[in-house]
Amino acid sequence: MSVGQGNPGVHAPPAGGQNAAGITYTTVDESYFEARRLKRHARVWSLWALGVGAVISGHYSGWNLGLANGFGAMFFATIIIAIMYLGLTFSLAEMSPALPHTGGAYSFARTSMGPWAGYITGIAENIEFVLTPAVIVFFISSYLGTIFETAPAFQPVYWFLFYALFVGLNIVGVELSFRVTVTVTLLALGVLAAFYLSVLFSGQLDFSRWALNIGPGGAELPEGNGPFLPNGLGSILASLPFAVWLFLAIEQLPLAAEESHDPQRDMPKGIIAGILTLIASAFLVLFLNTSIAPGAVGLGKSGEPLLDGFRTLFGTDIAKILAAIAVIGLIASFHTIIFAFGRQIYSLSRAGYFPSFLSVTHGERKTPHVALIAGAVLGLLVMLIIWFSAGAEAGATVIGGTLLNMAVAGAMLAYFMQGMSYIVLKRKFPNLHRPYRSPFGVAGAVVCMVIAAVTLYFQLTDSVFQTAVIGVAVYYAVMMAYFLVIGRHKLILSPEEEFALTKGESEYKSY
Repeated sequence: MSVGQGNPGVHAPPAGGQNAAGITYTTVDESYFEARRLKRHARVWSLWALGVGAVISGHYSGWNLGLANGFGAMFFATIIIAIMYLGLTFSLAEMSPALPHTGGAYSFARTSMGPWAGYITGIAENIEFVLTPAVIVFFISSYLGTIFETAPAFQPVYWFLFYALFVGLNIVGVELSFRVTVTVTLLALGVLAAFYLSVLFSGQLDFSRWALNIGPGGAELPEGNGPFLPNGLGSILASLPFAVWLFLAIEQLPLAAEESHDPQRDMPKGIIAGILTLIASAFLVLFLNTSIAPGAVGLGKSGEPLLDGFRTLFGTDIAKILAAIAVIGLIASFHTIIFAFGRQIYSLSRAGYFPSFLSVTHGERKTPHVALIAGAVLGLLVMLIIWFSAGAEAGATVIGGTLLNMAVAGAMLAYFMQGMSYIVLKRKFPNLHRPYRSPFGVAGAVVCMVIAAVTLYFQLTDSVFQTAVIGVAVYYAVMMAYFLVIGRHKLILSPEEEFALTKGESEYKSY
């Protein structure tokens, strides 16, 4: 490979070597992209399922850890975070059809603010998408450990088995991947709907008795009827990262752009339908799961809150059967976010930000198998480090909570950068063809940025979350060092890079 002027069949920027940002492009020919092709398959229905499926496990486990601060704190935190996600998703609904590349968030930042901003955004999203499946598979193992009564030390076996199975399904092909996504997402929503209806008609719903059974300082109130905000207004901030879990990962939808038949028409519809579905389900699970035994106190430290609810409604034996079905909800998100980290690593690698071998796709199936395996290995490695450091008996609040907050920290930085990308694109590219325009405009992006910044700031300053955020900072430092020394000299004219360098004037094409 050489650097410099391109020729027919060769992808290279104009002559000039290194640009002002210290970036050097490497010339490649068509064979490079021939080895990195994807297949188009998704339509609105598949995109809706991809977005909802990615998030739905957060309605089964993880969100409930925020109840340790009291129901009122979690309630207000959920409202705040829902507003943030409305600002984010409507901004994405405008940007994604205008820049229909697999790069997603990295692509938006790269076009609007340059390669360094693109890489910073890409790393933030990489942290989020690699660690989110790790959180989910931890809660899957928690559910399965309870169902099959296996010892905590057995949990890593569940992790390896589920990663192997669902990475394999994603490698088999995009058609199967999306069929599985639609199926498990519908089943997951069906299980939640059955739970909601069961609570409503059980005669056991008692909001004041159970949802308000936390007193000041976290003390349990046996008769309930406690304060709405037992630990004051500041506790709302402590619940923000857990409220994020009710919506986190719907922003992965733009990563499917190059596998969508008509991203300019279908992407906005899929994103908007997805966030509205999730907001409705989020408030239903918050109120109904918490309004029956064991209430806020019990759920605040549970690894399987939906199973706890089923136990209350139907007893232990039947609850185990229902919980086995409920694992489908966790599987839905696990499967779909594996899809996301595969495409995210693929896009950054295809453009040269990550080592380019990671973007090679399967010769027959056209799936990014190398990226999928690499993301799984990295997620498992982080899990094992935390597991061995904390001990197998540490439980959901330590292992699950640490992983969750690492994923949320990466997400908050990614959201801040995506909000900024939206604002800069509006200013720098006013004539860019936008098939959809956000009704919230710049104001929605600003609100998203402010809430994301507040959430991340609280994670940085609160001792409970600091370890997780420090872990994210260490990974960032390593990856930035790689880009400074190696990566910035090996960039390649992928669709995202070509679109950015031509300032959106070149017609979009997928290699």
